[in-house]
Amino acid sequence: MARWQPNAPQRLVAAALELFEERGYERTTVIDIAERAGLTKSTFFRHFQDKREVLFGGDTMAGLLVRAIAAAPADATPFEAVALALDAAGREAFTAERREFVARRRAVIDSNPELREREALKGLGLTASMTDALGRRGVADLTACLAAELGALAMKIAYERWTGAAGGDDFSVVARRTLDDLRAAGAG
Repeated sequence: MARWQPNAPQRLVAAALELFEERGYERTTVIDIAERAGLTKSTFFRHFQDKREVLFGGDTMAGLLVRAIAAAPADATPFEAVALALDAAGREAFTAERREFVARRRAVIDSNPELREREALKGLGLTASMTDALGRRGVADLTACLAAELGALAMKIAYERWTGAAGGDDFSVVARRTLDDLRAAGAG
C-alpha cells in the first residue's frame, strides 16, 4: 500500500488490531504497526500518542455523546437525553458493519491488563463528559451525575452484550433495553 493513500488513521487502527491479534499487544511495536499499514513511524505519531491509543479513538465517542445530549429536545428528561446519546452511539460508532471489528477490538482489550485499565479510564471520561453535558442543559449536579453514571453503565453492559452476540439487535436497541433494565432494577 502506498504511503500517499488516504485514511492513514483507519489503516493504522486496522494494522494494529491485526498485529495485536497475531502477536499480542506486548510483542507489537509502533514500527510494526506503521509498516503493516504501509506508513512511517512519524505518520503513526501524527495520529496517535502511543500504541494503546490506536484502539481508543481519542475523544471521538465523548464528542458524539456530548453532541447528542446537547441536541436532545429541550423538554427531554436527563435520562431521555442520555438514551438519545446511546442511540447516537449506535448510529455512528456501533453499527452492524463495525460489529465484527468492535468485537475483535474488545477481545484484544480483554486480553491485556494495560488495555483494560485504559478502557476503564476511557469509561470514566465518557461519564464525566455526559455529566458535564447534562449540567450545561441545566440539570442539577446530582441528577446529572446519576443519569450519566447510569448511561455509562448501560453503555458498558450493552457493548458487552452487543459484541458477544452474532447478528442480533442493533446496538441502540440493546442499549435502550439495558438502560430500561437498569432503571427498573434501581427502582426495585
